[in-house]
Amino acid sequence: MSQLKLPLERLPTFERADFAVSPANEDAVRAIDTWPEWPNGRLALIGPSGSGKTHLARAWAAEAGGAVIIDATDPHQAPLNLPALRGRTVLVENADRRALGGVVSDEDLFHLLNMAGVDGGSLLLTAQTAPLEWQTIVPDLRSRLNAMTAAVIDEPDDVVLEAVLRRAFADRLIRPADDVYAYLLRRIPRSAPEAVALVALLDEAASEGNRGITRAFVAQVLAFGEDDAFED
Repeated sequence: MSQLKLPLERLPTFERADFAVSPANEDAVRAIDTWPEWPNGRLALIGPSGSGKTHLARAWAAEAGGAVIIDATDPHQAPLNLPALRGRTVLVENADRRALGGVVSDEDLFHLLNMAGVDGGSLLLTAQTAPLEWQTIVPDLRSRLNAMTAAVIDEPDDVVLEAVLRRAFADRLIRPADDVYAYLLRRIPRSAPEAVALVALLDEAASEGNRGITRAFVAQVLAFGEDDAFED
């Protein structure tokens, strides 16, 4: 009989204290921390999926007095009220993917860029590609994107991924054996979301089998190879 699994997970947060600083992201962190002195009140935070852009950006949004958060790809996002955003701190997530059905048009982005730095307003954009590469048919927007300062986060390194794994296990109130972390870091993709998904998979498997999360158990569940699949 399978055991009832109680909902013991802690809700994920974007606390700055939980963001692991490493050589992969330290330059971007320094750039974020120069706020509110960003050139023209604007900054683009660039990095691959799973690199921690959202965590760092949402932490800034909280520290900047509760920035207005806009997801440029969210079809359910309310239409922008541009006059109400004047003088505000604003975060636009996925700014390079505006064509995927979100509510942030090229004209909206142009006006947001123009309002940044006015009356105390600031604008942080997150994206997977640099502003120089974004598509637009609005000449004035093109020139502003070309001149925009960008801070780059690289793919997560071992420092970041270990912090992500430890946080994900802690959120599920799990304390795996110490050698599990080094073992996983040699094998998992360089992606924070995939690391979190992996922890969820291990948690489910351990609960179903009433097992502790050890190196041997991880090798068995993830089928990393015959050499790794030894018994406890």
